[in-house]
Amino acid sequence: MRALLIGDVVGTPGMRALLEALPGLRRDHDPDVVVVNAENAASGAGTSAKQARELLAAGVDVLTGGNHTFRQADLYPVLEQEPRVLRPANLSDRAPGRGTVVVDVRGGWRVAVVNLIGSVFLDAAHSPFAVVDDLVDRARRETPFVLVDLHAEATSEKVAMGWHLDGRVTALVGTHTHVQTADARVLPGGTAYITDLGMTGPHESVIGVRREIAVKRFLTGLPGRFEPASRDVRVQGVVVEAGPDGRAVSIAAFDLGAPR
Repeated sequence: MRALLIGDVVGTPGMRALLEALPGLRRDHDPDVVVVNAENAASGAGTSAKQARELLAAGVDVLTGGNHTFRQADLYPVLEQEPRVLRPANLSDRAPGRGTVVVDVRGGWRVAVVNLIGSVFLDAAHSPFAVVDDLVDRARRETPFVLVDLHAEATSEKVAMGWHLDGRVTALVGTHTHVQTADARVLPGGTAYITDLGMTGPHESVIGVRREIAVKRFLTGLPGRFEPASRDVRVQGVVVEAGPDGRAVSIAAFDLGAPR
């Protein structure tokens, strides 16, 4: 089973780049399942209902979220009605949506996706460590292929979760920082790991925001309206390959559109 996992989509440039890149990514990597974190797609703040539908129609199997998931109110009905559009499972139980799904994908595989948010420097109703064991155990009753997106600020939290889940999930991938890390590897127990998938969006920026706006805010301390940048647009993520037992055999990061 081969999984394509794509990092945070930022704004219209990221949406456009991903939709244009998907056919080539499918041709080059032949994935059975495609998982995309789209929680910054709506000008960097959430995902609109229209964007969610566009990505699913383009062949994305599961959308994951993060700390901005609830910024677009028109997504709430989608979160309730479309099981393939996730929000972090450890946000409030009273909030719309769900944090896990099992999907039937190409090749006859069943794949579970678990979406979590970190509790270090981010607002979470519960620590991801408090809920993840039960979520993974339930997913493994249905399939050996379990993919976990931990949307977290702290590198240590993501690394710790990777070791905690090693041998029990196919992949633990981090999102949120918008900077692709150089530590993609298969852990000893057979779990593919990367601290951050990176960003699908404009890289001539400050994590997707126009650089002059972000720099001015740091220099002055004054609030300003963040606007997505537009240059050096890339698509970043990883390809994970796993055997029939659900254990990963390889993980490879890609940076489509990077200057050569």
